[in-house]
Amino acid sequence: MSQIRLIVGLGNPGTEYEHTRHNIGFDFVDELARLWKTSFREEKKFYGQIARVNQANREIWLLKPFTYMNKSGTSVLALAKFYKITPAEILVVHDELDIPCGQVRFKQGGSNGGHNGLKDIQTWLGSPDFYRLRLGIGHPGDRNLVVSYVLHKPQAQEQNLINEAIQKSLTAMPLLLEGEYSSVQQRLHSK
Repeated sequence: MSQIRLIVGLGNPGTEYEHTRHNIGFDFVDELARLWKTSFREEKKFYGQIARVNQANREIWLLKPFTYMNKSGTSVLALAKFYKITPAEILVVHDELDIPCGQVRFKQGGSNGGHNGLKDIQTWLGSPDFYRLRLGIGHPGDRNLVVSYVLHKPQAQEQNLINEAIQKSLTAMPLLLEGEYSSVQQRLHSK
């Protein structure tokens, strides 16, 4: 069984996108870096910011692609190829419209569900077999409102639910790094 060696938080670079629903992946890896007492640095050859940490007796990379959401695969492939990391050793953390705000789902592979960041990563890696930590942001109810919805900050009550989901996910990281994937699902999928 493969073990996670790269954790990618999806988002868009720039202050105008900070803490928007679409940048929940960035928010997650920022919290993870804080928890693991490491910091990000810009790395042009990986088209983003990276951090390295030793956890679970191995080197783990954190990545925030600065290629914008729709081109995330360029950054992920550059780092994965350089460090010989397979899709099954990658965890991608992203916002999920189809999950109620504050809920979390964990899975490996499957459809990209129309998420452009996932779609681009699948294309560049040539595989959908990476792990996903799907942080629910809810749906605005009308597909014509989706772009505006994801690119704006959540309301205070929603932000509290998102923060709780991030904290819950962080507590599952030791299990995830040990490859206890069914235990991670049990913990994260419970109310």
